[in-house]
Amino acid sequence: MYRLSKAPLLVLPVALLMAADPTWKTKPAAQWSEEDAKQLLAASPWVKAVTAGVARPMSEDELRAGGEMGEHHGVGYDGVEGNKPQNAQLPKSVPDLLFGKGPDPSKSRFRPGQTPVQVRWESALPVRIAELKAHEIEPPTMDGDGYRIAVYDVPGAYFKDDPKKLGDPLKNEAVLRREGKKDVKPLRVEVFQRGNTLVVAYLFPLSAELTKADGQVEFNAHIGRVVVVQHFDLAQMEFQGKLEL
Repeated sequence: MYRLSKAPLLVLPVALLMAADPTWKTKPAAQWSEEDAKQLLAASPWVKAVTAGVARPMSEDELRAGGEMGEHHGVGYDGVEGNKPQNAQLPKSVPDLLFGKGPDPSKSRFRPGQTPVQVRWESALPVRIAELKAHEIEPPTMDGDGYRIAVYDVPGAYFKDDPKKLGDPLKNEAVLRREGKKDVKPLRVEVFQRGNTLVVAYLFPLSAELTKADGQVEFNAHIGRVVVVQHFDLAQMEFQGKLEL
């Protein structure tokens, strides 16, 4: 008599558990626990962990060729690993020069790197609720209506200047992109110190009129040497039956 194996029956409950929605998605917002809120702020349609690129610093020769003198300073430069430019090391002796025994010039320059950051759609209602429930300390606040997007954990030294003044040089270095439509530039950028890192917050105009029909929107920002690119799927960014941005 043929007997069915019981093993496949054990796979189904495990698969169902793995596919289960996060608790913040299955519970009313009023019932979210602190842990539910932290879960949303760690990974959700509005919050993405991103591996940002870090461009190598320009060498002294490259800076001079561009009409600049000395290393760059400011947000995205100071406090970023390896910001001080270096030129290739020369061989220490004539034999080293003749027989190629000197230091490898390619290894004496800083190379491009990576740094983990988080991109958060700050103006979305579920994010604001989660920040309150999770007891977030001083989330970035900006005056004015618009789509607010913040990049957390940007490497940086301690900056004491006005957040708007720090952010002004970054206004032309960020866009929202959609297929078939013009790029959208931020109205304002502000920089906030948060512990040993920075939060760079962007305010984009509501006149961009983002809708689910846009499909995906790309957030692209250069913060000094730090390059952040992240796509958001607008079809997934619904909360309580409507698009929340």
